[in-house]
Amino acid sequence: MSRLQANFLLLIAALIWGTTFVAQQVVLDNLGPFLYTGLRFLLGALIIVPMALREYVRLADRNIRLDGADWLAGISLGGLLFAGIILQQIGIGETTVTNAGFLTALYVPLVPLLAWLLHRHRPHWLTWPAVGCSLFGTWLLAGGELTELSSGDWWVIASTFFWGLHVLYVGRVAARKGTPILVALTQFVVCGSLALIWGLLTEPLSSERLLAALPAILYGGVLSVGVGFTLQVVAQRHTGPADAAVLLSSETLFAGLAGALVLGERLGPLQLAGCTLIFASILAVQLLPLWLEKRAAASR
Repeated sequence: MSRLQANFLLLIAALIWGTTFVAQQVVLDNLGPFLYTGLRFLLGALIIVPMALREYVRLADRNIRLDGADWLAGISLGGLLFAGIILQQIGIGETTVTNAGFLTALYVPLVPLLAWLLHRHRPHWLTWPAVGCSLFGTWLLAGGELTELSSGDWWVIASTFFWGLHVLYVGRVAARKGTPILVALTQFVVCGSLALIWGLLTEPLSSERLLAALPAILYGGVLSVGVGFTLQVVAQRHTGPADAAVLLSSETLFAGLAGALVLGERLGPLQLAGCTLIFASILAVQLLPLWLEKRAAASR
């Protein structure tokens, strides 16, 4: 696969993930957040079972075995994924798709701060202005008054803590024995099972509701979880980290575009400025350190 083809696949993944915010909102007319999340992630897990089985066989051929610590790590990731997606899903029901997309992206500058607090990994100095700009962008998105943020906005902001922890640890867990697909399958099953059990106990369900929600379930499960994840895993083997960072970050832009086209959402000048500043901060915290490292290496 060429780099251009890989980048195109990453762009498709970002498009899928961004537009899934619309499905996550409209489905709440028929299903509660826990039931939708459970069905979506268990369906996504089913999609990647063949890939996980191939990976398991490949590991067995190399005499690599997963032990209890490996499974516990995958289960823990599933717990983080569950917390992040549920808080986001609850929030989406009480805010706009555009706000949810851009506020979710705040986890990106949060990751290096969590790495510093939990593992004493000193963040690049650019992290600090990026975090400041992200906070200022959130203030602008609220129209210049944080009190104007809806309860849904705060739910989404709370989810970024768990998204940040998930991003911080998922790469480490997957790299321990080279098991990205098995790790993904484990966390999807854990997340989906927790959400489905909770939803069955607390949320109304009927055949009519389920049938009405089926398009959103299929979009969120098959495309967002199954296809989107697969595209990312395949494509990132054939392109650079800078390319991947930019293209996957465009998920936020696709969320805003989908909110405008499908749901008729509109932003004022202050909100547009806030979205722009958040997106610029995301790109800066991912790309500028790479650029500075390359520049320093070239000058030696």
